[in-house]
Amino acid sequence: MVGSATSDERFVGLQGCFNFRDLGGYASAGGRTIRWGRLFRADGLHRLTDADRRDLGELGLRTVIDLRSGDELTERGRIEWPAPGLAYHHVPMMDVLPDREELPTWVEPSYVARRYAEMLEQASGAVAAALAVLADPSTYPAVFHCAAGKDRTGILSAMLLGLLGVPDEVIVVDYSLSSGAMVRFLEWIHTEYPDSKDELERSSAAIVAAEPETMELFLKRFRSDHGSFEAYADSLGVASAASGLRMALLET
Repeated sequence: MVGSATSDERFVGLQGCFNFRDLGGYASAGGRTIRWGRLFRADGLHRLTDADRRDLGELGLRTVIDLRSGDELTERGRIEWPAPGLAYHHVPMMDVLPDREELPTWVEPSYVARRYAEMLEQASGAVAAALAVLADPSTYPAVFHCAAGKDRTGILSAMLLGLLGVPDEVIVVDYSLSSGAMVRFLEWIHTEYPDSKDELERSSAAIVAAEPETMELFLKRFRSDHGSFEAYADSLGVASAASGLRMALLET
């Protein structure tokens, strides 16, 4: 794998997931680089096929962090994993999903960035729990995911990369990589749910939207509200998260 933020090699090719990718290769402000094959972000792991599970077995995953709501977990199920010893943590970043009628509005960057900021504030307990898990070196390799791997996963990814010292502009690029994955995800939805054509036409723009400006505005507001990623972690009661993450994930 290469360290380029835009490389297709960052994505793990799967049949049932479309936004499963490695966060390795990004350089921190101190010049150290995130190790490949240690931390992954993803979409709905309940959709993994048998072939996907065989392929992912090579990653040696030890930990899954599921950011979906309780209703999503009940309705769609959790990851099925044949290998023993996989730790599973359900840390929902929201209790109730936005109404489907609201979904088409999740396109304009300033609106989506504002909703991300609201989501982060409401999910402080979940973020703290996820950071506490990932600050432990024995957790890895690990993957965190939601349904599409774009919004909730994108917020947590921004927090993690920020605590690792990755520059904001790189966090923005990583976020925008979800756009191409969402095109593939949308194609899959059309195939699997042909009767949902009308609803998909209303929501397709929001499903694929991962505009760089959205993450830029979110990070700008985050810094205005919290000052720094370290100060934010401290406010959550996990001040040691940054040092734990760097010890576990940055190349020496």
